[in-house]
Amino acid sequence: MFAGRKFAAFLFDMDGTMLNSIASAERVWAAWARKHGLDVEAFLPTIHGVRAVETITRLALPGVDPVHEALVLLQAESDDVEGVLPIAGAVPFLNALPPERWAIVTSAPRPLALLRMQAAGIPVPALMVAGEDVSHGKPAPDCFLLAAKRLGVDIGDCLVFEDAPAGIAAAEAAGASVMVISATHQHPMATPHTAIAGYDTISVAIDDNGWMTLEAQRSAA
Repeated sequence: MFAGRKFAAFLFDMDGTMLNSIASAERVWAAWARKHGLDVEAFLPTIHGVRAVETITRLALPGVDPVHEALVLLQAESDDVEGVLPIAGAVPFLNALPPERWAIVTSAPRPLALLRMQAAGIPVPALMVAGEDVSHGKPAPDCFLLAAKRLGVDIGDCLVFEDAPAGIAAAEAAGASVMVISATHQHPMATPHTAIAGYDTISVAIDDNGWMTLEAQRSAA
């Protein structure tokens, strides 16, 4: 697993990577899609890992203001966090990390991110880069570059944990290493990156300078 390579910081996507909010998000977005006459089954796979305003803008629906609709969806998603759960092993894994060495980098607006993290019991990081913190969301690399800058580390020394194609592309474009979290994938994802189902299969070793190395958890005999 990265051949004992040391990383200065870990950058985590949130939805699908630290927690599973698919049921909640898809309930809200499905209702919105039906209201606007969209094919719900075809539309829902396009919403993950991307900012709402950009998802709506791409649709180019006549008479629809993407900024207004994104705010409507934000309120609806904030009102529905039922069934939001942590990815296996996420909480103890995060609690084992030096606070100044990790960040959450999400396409979700900060208020929604905080609500979902609270619902799933995910610890709030010292640094979070949310959807409103950048002009260009994933798959643009801006969010990961900003997180590395604010942590005071080189993006090339960061490991990004992601689940969605847009986020993986953003991490690649930024120049970070990538670990794919497959916990919420319904079908195997073709990827050149290492993939794990959850954090209960890995642990972290920290050297005297705070640099981190991933290690595979040994199963009990």
